[in-house]
Amino acid sequence: MKKIYYLSTCTTCKRIMDELGDLIADFEKQDIKTEQMTFEQIDEMKKRSGSYESLFSRKAMKYRSMGLGDKNLTEDDYRTLIQEEYTFLKRPVFIVDNEIFVGNSKKVVEALKKHLS
Repeated sequence: MKKIYYLSTCTTCKRIMDELGDLIADFEKQDIKTEQMTFEQIDEMKKRSGSYESLFSRKAMKYRSMGLGDKNLTEDDYRTLIQEEYTFLKRPVFIVDNEIFVGNSKKVVEALKKHLS
C-alpha cells in the first residue's frame, strides 16, 4: 500500500509533496477535507503507528476551542475525534507498505525520503 492522507489547503502538505515529486507519483492520495476518513482507515494507521494519540494533532484550532487540553483523552477519544474532525489528524500521513510517516517534522520527512530512495 502506498497512500498519502493530506489536506489540499495545507501549504506545508503541498510543499512536502512537491519536494518528494516523482518519489510519490504512484501513491494514492486522499484529501481528508473532501473525502472523510473511515474508522477502518484510522485503525489501519494506528496499527502501523502504535497509537491513535500518535496520529492526533494538538495544533488544530479546535483543540483549544473545544477545551480538549483540560481533558484526559483516551485512545477511543483520539480515534473518534480524528474521524469526526479532519483537522485533528497530524498531517501529512504517508503509508509505504508496512511503514507509516506521520506529520511534517524535518525528522519525519527526512526518514521518509531515505525510505523512498
